[in-house]
Amino acid sequence: MTLVKLTSVAVLALALGACQSLFTPNYRAPLEVKREAWEHVKPGCSESDCPLVNIDVVHFPALPKLDAIVEKRLLTLTEDNQRGTPPASLQAYEQQYLARADKRNSSYLQAKVREQHDGLVIVELSSYLDSGGAHGMPGRGFINYSRKLDKVLTLDDMLVPGQEATFWKTAEESHRAWLISTGMDKDPEFVKTWPFKQSPHIALTYGAVVIKYEVYAIAPYSMGHVELKIPYPRLNGVIRPELFPGRG
Repeated sequence: MTLVKLTSVAVLALALGACQSLFTPNYRAPLEVKREAWEHVKPGCSESDCPLVNIDVVHFPALPKLDAIVEKRLLTLTEDNQRGTPPASLQAYEQQYLARADKRNSSYLQAKVREQHDGLVIVELSSYLDSGGAHGMPGRGFINYSRKLDKVLTLDDMLVPGQEATFWKTAEESHRAWLISTGMDKDPEFVKTWPFKQSPHIALTYGAVVIKYEVYAIAPYSMGHVELKIPYPRLNGVIRPELFPGRG
């Protein structure tokens, strides 16, 4: 009689566990991603150098909240936002930009999934604004979205409390290694002109923590968007342990 009762309890526990697993999100499985892209020129223009807007964005059918975050962050990369209130949508931005754009002007906005791992979705944002000069101005950004916490991670969310100074000291060491790898450490004028700086563009990629820089931040335009990569073992005790790949 007792054995029958214990067996029944065990079966019930297993059944409840199986049911619970059915409703628990599988963070190892990546979110479905759909791409949407379009390019439009200024209405009524038939010249070869018509102003244009090119938009390449991603959507997450299972997580529309992240769609809205991506769109809002892309709009912060537009020239409109630097001059005032950003447009309400990418479509509104396109209309406003083309309405005032001159020939040879163009705007490119892109969001792409750089990686998905351990319940994190890493979205990389890119922009390029061409006002007809020698070259346009590119912009970059990252979104580190935690599916487990249902939020965009800030640097404070990534770091163990009190470790921000250590994080940036480690980043500065990576900058010195980058100077050596490029041979720029042998150019005193370069080292003086382009010193290390902090950057808001940080990504928790699987292989390393990536810090990305805007052009002209720590190097001339010709060197593009410099990336510093810090291996996770160098950030033990600095990055929250649950954010290390494989530990979540």
